[in-house]
Amino acid sequence: MPYLFTSESVSEGHPDKVADQISDALIDNFLAFDPESKVACETLVTTGQVVLAGEVKSNTYLDVQKIARDTINKIGYTKGAYMFDGNSCGVLSAIHEQSEDINRGVDRASKEEQGAGDQGMMFGYATNETDNYMPLALDLSHRILKELATLRHENKAITYLRPDSKGQVTIEYSDNNVPQRIDSIVVSTQHDEFDTDDKMLAKIRKDIIEILIPRVVSQLPEHIQQLFNDDITYHINPTGKFVIGGPHGDAGLTGRKIIVDTYGGKGAHGGGAFSGKDPSKVDRSAAYATRHIAKNLVAAGLCDEILVQVSYAIGVVEPMGIFVDTYGTCHFNLTDGEIAKTVKTLFDMRPAAIEKRLKLRQPMYSETSVYGHMGRQPETVKKSFQQPNGETVSLDVELFTWEKLDYVDKVKAAFEI
Repeated sequence: MPYLFTSESVSEGHPDKVADQISDALIDNFLAFDPESKVACETLVTTGQVVLAGEVKSNTYLDVQKIARDTINKIGYTKGAYMFDGNSCGVLSAIHEQSEDINRGVDRASKEEQGAGDQGMMFGYATNETDNYMPLALDLSHRILKELATLRHENKAITYLRPDSKGQVTIEYSDNNVPQRIDSIVVSTQHDEFDTDDKMLAKIRKDIIEILIPRVVSQLPEHIQQLFNDDITYHINPTGKFVIGGPHGDAGLTGRKIIVDTYGGKGAHGGGAFSGKDPSKVDRSAAYATRHIAKNLVAAGLCDEILVQVSYAIGVVEPMGIFVDTYGTCHFNLTDGEIAKTVKTLFDMRPAAIEKRLKLRQPMYSETSVYGHMGRQPETVKKSFQQPNGETVSLDVELFTWEKLDYVDKVKAAFEI
């Protein structure tokens, strides 16, 4: 019997995502000047206030207030009417030095013997239902909100948008797990004041359906475009007025959107957030590494869908174990246990090896902090950073290295595909 599956996304102006972006901007600045920095930075945002807290071990000094303000302004919180803007909000820093008890479990005389920065389990997932090997409902939710933000920054076709928004897509699947159609789309967007509520609701609904959605659909491959139809149920600002939003409407915290950040409810999640953590924290680095494994296995044609789990003990070099679930979609006479055994020989999952393989000691994390850490396009960009003393550094930074399909040939050789 056909079934429905739903995923959601949130915009760069959502309060939790504001917090994520500030935390990852701090990570990037620390790594730009000291690639061996150890950072765990949490951010709280609320009406007119930002609080930074966490632990850092680094040889560099940063103006964390300026970094936070620049990030907020870039998002678009630049007006007093929002009750939260980068130029006037308070920024309190409670960042202190990392505990030596934690650091002694991570650092080793030999970099290769670096211990895991925490215990826990991490999951990677991939499916062949989209070109980027991501679940379709999440991919579409991200695309809708990313395009909505583009419209807001352009300020031409739609001129009343404010930064905070959420989106959700529900897809109907067939019995054999193939997407059949888009069942419903939810978009809730913050907006300026209107003369009347009726005028407001009618205008926003019309613009979302007639301007935003066609722009999103035009960017999709033809077989995905065909899933859109005239019978889609749209819920546009279903509660009505949404003028008060962002950190003034709700407090935001780093790490509260872990399902949005990963697979939209598909696969599994170990529970650890990503933003604000340097790559010695396996919550982040091993989640990227398992995504890299999963994507390359599916791209190699081993299976249609796969979940990969790895687990660690704090301070211990080797992972506790590797688990694989192909959901019965493997195209060869292999058990999931046999696949996991081969994966262990192909991918070195020691923390230092992951950092090296995926080049994770670069200032590459600001771009991950909104619209998903997975399913993104690998690319190299030029980034510049400045210290309070005026020292600047410009770097070529590789983004989303875990999305590369650079192990496909090795996977094919190992499994004789």
